[in-house]
Formats: sequence, C-alpha cells, structure tokens
Amino acid sequence: MKKKPIYVEIPIRADIDDVWQKTQKPELHEQWDLRFSAITYLPKASAEEPQSFLYETKVAPGIKVAGWGKSIGTHNKKDGSKTSSLHFGTQQRISPIAEGKGYWQYIPAANGTTFLTQYDYKVRFGVMGLLLDQIFRPLMGWATALSFDVLKRWIEKGELPRTQYNRLVINAMITMLFFFIWLYHGLVPKLMTRQSEEVSMLSSLAFMDKPAAEQGVVLVGLLEIIFAAVWLLYREKRHLLALQMILFPIVTMCALIADPSVSSHPFTPVTFNASLWVISIIGFILAKDLPTASSCKRKRTGES
Repeated sequence: MKKKPIYVEIPIRADIDDVWQKTQKPELHEQWDLRFSAITYLPKASAEEPQSFLYETKVAPGIKVAGWGKSIGTHNKKDGSKTSSLHFGTQQRISPIAEGKGYWQYIPAANGTTFLTQYDYKVRFGVMGLLLDQIFRPLMGWATALSFDVLKRWIEKGELPRTQYNRLVINAMITMLFFFIWLYHGLVPKLMTRQSEEVSMLSSLAFMDKPAAEQGVVLVGLLEIIFAAVWLLYREKRHLLALQMILFPIVTMCALIADPSVSSHPFTPVTFNASLWVISIIGFILAKDLPTASSCKRKRTGES
C-alpha cells in the first residue's frame, strides 16, 4: 500500500530569524501547532548534542498521547536557508504513529521566507494500521497545513494562535447550529407534520387556498433542507451569514403580517428570529479572514 510523505509549504512575509524563533522555541511552537499540546526540551550536556524533548498531544478530554523527539541536525547553507531535522515517536499504543522522521526548511524569498516541512512515519497495528492511515494521514496533513497558516497569520498580522483557533471553533459551532435549524424547520414542521400554523400563515401571506398552501409549505421545507446542506458544503460562510442578516428580519415581518398574534406566542418568531439575526452578525464578524489549510501548498513543484 503506497503512501506519500506529508508535505506542506507556505510563504511568510517575515525574515528567517522571526520564523525560526516562532518554530524552534517550544513555548512558542506549542501555541500554534495543532499536533502538539505541550513541548518540553530536555537538558543536554553540550550545544553539539541533538536536542531531545518530550511532547504531549490532547486527543480528547482526559486523553493524551505522550512521545519523545530529537532535533538531530540544524544546517545553515550559504544561500541563507536553514534546515532542522527531526526524529520522533511514541510508545503509547493509542497512537497510530509508532515512529517518524522529517524536517523543517526555511528558505529566503523575495517577500520573506518560504517555510516548509516534509515528514513520514511508521504505523503500528500492521495491515489494520495501514488501513487506518488512509484516514489519519490526510487528517495529519490538514492539521499541519492549518497550523502553518495560523503561524503565518500570527507572524504577519499579530493575531494570537489561541484567538485564531477560538474563532475557528465558534465558526464551526455556528455552522452546525444553522445547519440543524434549517434542516429541522424544513423537515419536521413542513415535510413530516405539515403544521396547520405553517399552512395558515402561508395561505394568509400569499392569498392561497389550503391545498395550494400545503404544497407551498412542502416546497418551502425542501428549500430549507437544501439551504441546510449549503451550510455544510459552501466554504464562504460569511456570504451565508450576510444573507441571513437580510433574511431573518424579512421572515419576521412576513410572520407578523400573516398572523399578528404570533408576537404573543411562547417562543415567538420575533424573539427567535432576533436571536438568529444577532448570532448571524456575530458569526459574520468572527468569520473574517479565518485561517485555512487551503492556503498551503501540499505538493512539491513538479510532483503529480
């Protein structure tokens, strides 16, 4: 089963020394790299010895993978580029990775530094481990690329990695919230139960008779389910949030026109839609310029 090493490359508008500091100091490195929750350098007898370290990775609440590593060589070339090689591994069987090797390279560029990595590893669990790696390896590549973009934004724009990751998590939560809301409201009250209130409101608003309004409710339900799917598939969440910032006030006004009494109902559309409108505004603000793995180059030049 053929496997390719993980390769990630990103341009950073900063000099090599700045990138080197953020990536070689453990207290800075662990802030931006998703693959490590904690990195501890071990004492060494002389400056010439490889730098040994211990690392931890939080897999889930209360579950950690601990491992070891060695920085086995740092090379400065005549063109100003630097290379730092790495050997790492873990004895914990919860980790699919048994042992691996790789390197970081820092290359001077016209607008700063090209920062890249390539690494590979051996898996445990034999054939089962190789099958699992078909999922795990792309996930590791994605985590590496996302981490590199977080590093880039930290250096170039000054936004702390924790803030960037918090915005990513909030964006994901808002995405799942609106996916669930649109899916539920399209599926349950409109398609599954065809609530009489839904039919009555559409009939009043569009001047339809009951059979036509029932068909209209089904159509609206299908559109809401499609919009729920769009929330999962469409990458530019700010476009969807901006649309909702316009849509929710319109939907609220339509509900009040169709049936003014809904304003006094428990969980009235007025307060419900107002809440979603505010969440859309907050999401729109927080989703600006989110870090993304897609900003990184994932193959070497000329590699197919």
